[in-house]
Amino acid sequence: MDTRQLTLLAFKIAIVGTMFGYGLKATTEDLRYLLRRPGLALRSLLAVFVIMPLLAIGVVKIFELRTAVEATLVALAISPVPPLLPKKQIKAGGIGPYALGLLILMALVAIVAIPAWIELLGHIFDRSFAVDPGAIARIVLTMIVLPLAAGMAVYALLPGVAARLEDPLRWLSTGLLAAATLAMLAGAWGNVWNAIGNGTALALAGLVAIGLAVGHLLGGPEPEHSGVLALSSASRHPAIALSIASANYPDQQFVGIVLLYLLISAILCLPYVSWQRRRSIVGRST
Repeated sequence: MDTRQLTLLAFKIAIVGTMFGYGLKATTEDLRYLLRRPGLALRSLLAVFVIMPLLAIGVVKIFELRTAVEATLVALAISPVPPLLPKKQIKAGGIGPYALGLLILMALVAIVAIPAWIELLGHIFDRSFAVDPGAIARIVLTMIVLPLAAGMAVYALLPGVAARLEDPLRWLSTGLLAAATLAMLAGAWGNVWNAIGNGTALALAGLVAIGLAVGHLLGGPEPEHSGVLALSSASRHPAIALSIASANYPDQQFVGIVLLYLLISAILCLPYVSWQRRRSIVGRST
């Protein structure tokens, strides 16, 4: 196993550990949060699965971008469910039950919605697109749904064990994720640097900024909802996006563009998270 394979394995283990950690403090009541708020659930799905893909397609149709950039933009737009999102959403003043409930809802809907969008893209761009629904389902189930369900099972059956595991697992997963991310960036930094020019960085920044705005507006006036949906709309799952883009444009290089997107997303979301946190504190004090 070479360095790249080890880095990817560490990255996957860190994500699975993080999702398992979320489950160690989650209950079925948390997952029912959106079921009791159908209007919020509908707006959330509209922002993530309809508006964002349509806006990305519009950008691709209007502006002349490189093929790799166009493919990555569209692939990112139809690849929701970033597994590390709830932690950032809670920092932004969001509430855990909505963050976790929305993550699971997006994961389940994505299994059906992504293949449907691939079929629709074929008609929009007048060419055939391909995606392996099984591959998408495996990513969503093995990296999100199953680890979260396993953590919830431990919490329900062995709450004392769950409490003892939570902190060590969080620190281990965070450290492993940081190391894997740095190793991945170091190994692909040349590709990231080459991806910056020709409007690529601007297009990716636009996708993130639009996602924040759309989610914030549709999330409603409550900071605990608007922050969660804004970050959900602006954030994408890199593994799903790479799978879609690589399957349809095998002669293009996408890793640098996707890593550039992750960097831009992290940078642009920081001031939004800080602003939302201040809003939440002010709201609780009044």
